[in-house]
Amino acid sequence: MTTTKIWKVREAGESRLRGELKEAAALLAEGGLIAFPTETVYGLGADARSSAAVERIFAAKGRPSDNPLIVHISDRDQLDGLVLPYPELAGELMDRFWPGPLTIVLPAREGALSPLVTAGLPTVGIRIPDHRAALALLREAGCPVAAPSANRSGRPSPTLADHVLDDLDGRLDGIVDDGATGVGLESTVVELAGERTIRILRPGGITAEALLQALPGAFIDSEPTGESESAPRSPGMKYAHYAPKGELELVLGRPEEVTEYIRSRQEAARSRGEKTGVLAFEERLAAYEADQLRSLGSEDELEGAAHVLYAALREMDAAGVQRLWAEGCGEGGIGAALMNRLVKAAGNRVVRV
Repeated sequence: MTTTKIWKVREAGESRLRGELKEAAALLAEGGLIAFPTETVYGLGADARSSAAVERIFAAKGRPSDNPLIVHISDRDQLDGLVLPYPELAGELMDRFWPGPLTIVLPAREGALSPLVTAGLPTVGIRIPDHRAALALLREAGCPVAAPSANRSGRPSPTLADHVLDDLDGRLDGIVDDGATGVGLESTVVELAGERTIRILRPGGITAEALLQALPGAFIDSEPTGESESAPRSPGMKYAHYAPKGELELVLGRPEEVTEYIRSRQEAARSRGEKTGVLAFEERLAAYEADQLRSLGSEDELEGAAHVLYAALREMDAAGVQRLWAEGCGEGGIGAALMNRLVKAAGNRVVRV
């Protein structure tokens, strides 16, 4: 087991930040495994050029090797050494959304990255994170960094350094702790299909609406993220993700019918001696009497639900909840990403009432 060091940088000002992270960056550049915050979730980073370093990511997470990794860079100048010439539309997306929670799948330059990063595909997903500590670490390390979420595979993604420690203590060299992440859900992953078509492989912090607003001449193709994908082109397309330890059921329908269904199932579970939990929007939270209740905020402000979802699932685990239910939401805006994560967290146990 590795001794996991923690660098607390929440109090470090911008001028001191890179200096505070010199040790972490040096370890990363030497093949180490470092968790760091982004504006989405905490990532588990390794030098994307080194197969030995990247192998440590898969070992620490228990992640299937056919699941590609996203590469994080600090500057667009790094792209030329990593990818082949890309379409004009990709450049437009970078102009508008980088730094930010948008991953763009681009043609990979042969030999530039470990083949473990691309899972044998001719493409690679790349983004520039919009987070001060992430950018400081990447600049100081001077290498492209492969970084999936810093959790055991299948578990809820981490939005706090403590979440990383809970899952991976002893499996990595260190954690950069800069407090809670912002968006709370992973980046949107897109690939380009034709001159003006953007295909969303994984919904996330950049919504379909935001993409169209920024690029009004483009078209959006939101393809289903099915489980049958033999060689997934993006993380989150093939395997179970985000799951709590208890059995989660996602319930959709008219609010009063959703409430009635959850109440009846929760009462039956409690009568069997099972510890129960409910994730509900603030408008109906008081209608439930589960052992563990967690508000997702107002259903009119789904960004708040996205921000707290993973922490809420981990709180259910910490409380020993065995059966839990979550209210569904509309799929406009970030609701598409929120529902994507809830469906996967529930293992596709979705009930429509």
